[in-house]
Amino acid sequence: MKLEFDHLVWFYKHPEKAIIPLREKGIHVVKGGRHETWGTYNSLSYFGLSYIEFLGIENLAIAEQHEENRLVTQIVQQLAKENRDGPSKIAIRTDKIQELAQRFQEEGLAVYGPLPGKRVRADGVEIRWSLLFIERDSIELSLPFFIQWEKSDEERLLELSEQGFVGSHTVGNPELESVGFVVHDLKDTVGFWSLLLDLTPGEEFIDSGLNARCCKLSLPGTNLLFCTPLGEGVASKVLNKRGETPFLVNLTGTNQNRIFEMMNGYWRLR
Repeated sequence: MKLEFDHLVWFYKHPEKAIIPLREKGIHVVKGGRHETWGTYNSLSYFGLSYIEFLGIENLAIAEQHEENRLVTQIVQQLAKENRDGPSKIAIRTDKIQELAQRFQEEGLAVYGPLPGKRVRADGVEIRWSLLFIERDSIELSLPFFIQWEKSDEERLLELSEQGFVGSHTVGNPELESVGFVVHDLKDTVGFWSLLLDLTPGEEFIDSGLNARCCKLSLPGTNLLFCTPLGEGVASKVLNKRGETPFLVNLTGTNQNRIFEMMNGYWRLR
């Protein structure tokens, strides 16, 4: 069964306002489109097929109606009720979404979907996909959701390239190497996610830039980096402020070596 990283969802009140500050850093961002039936809209930054989605609420009354779409319920809770933006959830691409739903049900997880999804691009073209959400009680870190696109990877990459969405960064030739998550218990979290995604954990290591002990799960497309603080520093600051959450975008191929905070998340360019 194919499981590949698809995208990081970054809740942002006004997704269009993510474009200028990121472009000033050399990261290309474009207006995405509207999810009319969900009351949300987005801007997008592509690194091949892996991308970052800056997602906002366009119509709260519509968004509040979608209990089964757990991404929409999460953004309503965080943006509309808690006024809390930033990186919030990841999506993993699959070609067997029905089989995944059955497997997760058998494993005792709460399953929502598969649900149909669509959005209208800025050029008026409609894009379609299916979504699957899973939850488990007593877990603080938001679990990944799963997406199956109507078109193949090859078709989507060709379209994105033709539209100029891929390969338009000016900060070198960046790749979305990994997304970082801050957690309380590194061993337990990595153990659960490795079983969930059928991945083998790497060796634990110290990340001095984050002042954290970390462990990586190698996922095709973009890796998952889990970190727990060792003391004061970036990881500790995020954990104390936001709890367990995605918090870090690691970009390689940028010809730089720095880490900075922007839009309530951290970016590391290498």
